[in-house]
Parts: sequence; structure tokens; C-alpha cells
Amino acid sequence: MSAPAGGWTTGTIIELDHPTDRLVRLRLHVDARVDHLAGQHYVVRLRAPDGYTAQRSYSVASDPDDPLLELMVECLPGGEVSGFLHDVAEVGDVLELRGPIGGWFVWEDDVPAICVAGGSGVVPVVAMTRVARRLGLQDRLRVVVVARTWDELPYAAELRRYGALLALTRENLGDRVAAPPYPEEVAPLAAGAGRAYVCGSVGFASFATRLLEGVGVPADTIRVEQFGETG
Repeated sequence: MSAPAGGWTTGTIIELDHPTDRLVRLRLHVDARVDHLAGQHYVVRLRAPDGYTAQRSYSVASDPDDPLLELMVECLPGGEVSGFLHDVAEVGDVLELRGPIGGWFVWEDDVPAICVAGGSGVVPVVAMTRVARRLGLQDRLRVVVVARTWDELPYAAELRRYGALLALTRENLGDRVAAPPYPEEVAPLAAGAGRAYVCGSVGFASFATRLLEGVGVPADTIRVEQFGETG
């Protein structure tokens, strides 16, 4: 499918909350918004009075049918943009935005797919699951999520309701003992998948790619989205 693309515009923060001490969830009204596809991202640009700018890309969590654009931002040590959004931004603030961007890491419902995401890498996968649920296509999108603890995982309850396999590595979850996902857990979810999506830090993306290949997912069907170090 042809992915939409948008230029620079502005977005007004309508809702803002902090699900954890490291995360901030922003819901924005975007001027002249171009509807995105699940898996795309936006650039947020900050501009200082002296003209200095800093910008960072963030994946979209919202369904395109949502009237607001939802971003979940992890505050990284020394992060100029994430630090401002987490510590300073308020409801009513207007941000410079560019997007949607990206056409490769978008969910296409033409074939069954599996997603493996780590930490805040779940954000684009949440958008995918929201669209799949709205379209009644949950059987075409299977999800594996890895995090250290429940409280550190964005959208943990929503992902569990969707039916995702949640693999917590620092605490037990129900009957599941703390551990990364086992191949025997992932294999049934990967069976028949014509495409795979991996999102997380560089180290996580390498782990998840090896995991998928180990359960028989062809390397040329795996689409990877990487970003800087995260929890």
C-alpha cells in the first residue's frame, strides 16, 4: 500500500499524563492532519527563542480513526526533546510536528503477521492492534511483548486484553515465570505468518530477529524498527 506523508504543521496538546515516572502520553489536535497508517511516526521539533532547534521521531500509538494523535514518549537521560515533553510540556502547548513519516514499517492486513516488541517499542504495535481490533482482524496480527516489569510496560493492560503474549523478565506474570520469550511460546504465534515486525532498542532488535528466525520466520519477511537505548 502507498503510505501517506505529511509536511510540517503544528499540534496542540489536548491531554497529557504520565503512566510511569519515565513515560509521558501526549494526545494532540494536529492542524491540517494527514491520516497515518499504523506503524508510522512523527517528528517533534522544539525551537528555542534564540533559534536553536532540536527534534526527535516518535511512533504513533493512535488508530487513524482517533480524532487525536497519540504519542507515548520515554524520557531518556540527556534527551533534549523527551526531557522537555516529560518535564515541561503542558496541556495547551503548541508543538511543531512533521508527519506522518515512513512506509516500510506499516501494518498491512494482506497477510498474517507477528509483532515482537520490547519496552517502549510497543508503541507502533499498539497502533497496529487498535486498527486490527477495529477491523475485526485480530487473527491476522499476533503480538509478543517483552519488558522488565508490568509497571514499566506502556499499554500493558491493553496489550494483555488484546491477547498479546507478555514476557516479563524481572517478575512473574500469573503462572508465567520471569524470563524472555521462549521459542516454544513464539512458534505457534509465528506459524503461517507472512510478515514480521520487530521494534525496540538495537540490542533487543537483534535478539528478536534471531528468535523469529529460530522459529522459522524467513529473514526477508522481518521488518525492523530500531531506536536508542530504552528500558
